[in-house]
Amino acid sequence: MQTMILGATGGIGAATARAFAAQGDTLTLSGRDEGKLAQLAAELGAASRVADVGFESHVRALFEGAPALDTLVYAAGAAWPHPLAEAKAEQVRQVWNANYFGALWVLKHGLARLAPGGRVYLIGARPELVTARGFSQYAASKAALARAAEIARLETRGLALTLVLPPAVDTGLWTQVGRAPKGALSPDAVARAIVADRAGPVQTELRVE
Repeated sequence: MQTMILGATGGIGAATARAFAAQGDTLTLSGRDEGKLAQLAAELGAASRVADVGFESHVRALFEGAPALDTLVYAAGAAWPHPLAEAKAEQVRQVWNANYFGALWVLKHGLARLAPGGRVYLIGARPELVTARGFSQYAASKAALARAAEIARLETRGLALTLVLPPAVDTGLWTQVGRAPKGALSPDAVARAIVADRAGPVQTELRVE
């Protein structure tokens, strides 16, 4: 199967790439960190393309000439928590570009590249776990992503789009906060859940436990 993963250099993205590679998928990986991306692509025998999902032009170019995709995974993300009174414009833009606008451009330009029966996975967040001091922009951008996913299904009449909702996951994103909370899942657990889900019936939400 042909699988594309955006945000492939992050914890969940890299783990998902390895999990699909173990299934024998042919991978196209994308991320901003050219060095990490090249290393991961070499490890997995994957194609790679550097892109910043905050720019629609980058995402559009990523899909130009791409093969028909059986699986499309959007795993980019950012947090940068701060109280609202201390919000910094650059960090707010980074959070929304990674968590929402990148996914928007992927849905706009990537859905036409889906093969019949193709599946789309977006990494979301459980509202009850992100309603916390300092997380206004993270929570808001993930809520916007969930609503956009609903409308995308309506507009495409049954798009096989699944919003992945893990609890806290031990990834590099927590370096923006301090450290991952006790009991956080490993990225591999999320990756295994996505791979297992692809083999089953389509569901709108995948709650990873």
